[in-house]
Amino acid sequence: MTTDLDAVIALDVGGTSFKCALVSLDGRILLSLRRETHRERGPEAIVSAIVDTAAELAEIDGYTARAVGVAVPGVIDAADGIAVYAANLGWRDVPLRRLVTERTGLPTALGHDVRAGGLAEARLGGGRDSDQLLFVAIGTGIAGAHIVGGQALPGAHGSACELGHVVVRPGGPLCGCGQRGCVEAIASAVSVERRYREAAGESASAAEIVARLETDPMARAVWDETVDVLADGLLIGVSMMDPDTCVIGGGLAEAGDALLEPLGKALEAKATFHTLPRLVRAELGDTAGCIGASLLGLERLKETSS
Repeated sequence: MTTDLDAVIALDVGGTSFKCALVSLDGRILLSLRRETHRERGPEAIVSAIVDTAAELAEIDGYTARAVGVAVPGVIDAADGIAVYAANLGWRDVPLRRLVTERTGLPTALGHDVRAGGLAEARLGGGRDSDQLLFVAIGTGIAGAHIVGGQALPGAHGSACELGHVVVRPGGPLCGCGQRGCVEAIASAVSVERRYREAAGESASAAEIVARLETDPMARAVWDETVDVLADGLLIGVSMMDPDTCVIGGGLAEAGDALLEPLGKALEAKATFHTLPRLVRAELGDTAGCIGASLLGLERLKETSS
């Protein structure tokens, strides 16, 4: 007789799509899929897609869902389960935890996508030996998470460690947050692609730009500036948080040594009084958000069961 596997439903919501998974209670991905956010249809459609997918995963044969963890970008109120604001998704004050719980009947946790990824890396990935971890995700946007003793610090208002919106080039490119010269406006994957397109007159993905570093002067110039901007942003993070380890994740981290080696050298060149952290690449890749969301779901299950 086959026994259903206990699992946590995990959703990691991004700007254009979201990753969905059933995760074992010890953090293993049992089943995964990807869904579109339908951002072009407005915030209500995004919320519907999240809630519908959670309900769908709760009904998959062979698994018994025990809880749900949802990780989203932007500003959140984790205590009350409110998705307060996300520029990329266009929503404000969405009671996402309540909506998912009502639909699935399961204890549900809401968390910040990058803090969830950082939590997973701190407990199970590249930062598992760290007590003071700075996790930086570099993808469509850039954000950070400060993990202390295996717990993510959200800040007083749920928006701690927004390293992507630190201004490092005053008067520089306009950022989605409304400021000019933010780290994200220059060094996110989207910004790297935009800057290369403006300089070279042709489009290329971030991965293609990295592949051209030794043969294309425009690619090299864009990349060198990217590394310099990231180093300035990271040094501010190091100054404020004094981590023992910095884990670099997100799509741009797929560049591997092409990013980490020059980034480490740039940090060393810029540092003065700073004790620089160990700089490592994330180990969990694009599963970190789902694994982190599942950890939050488990914590919510324990809270509601006690």
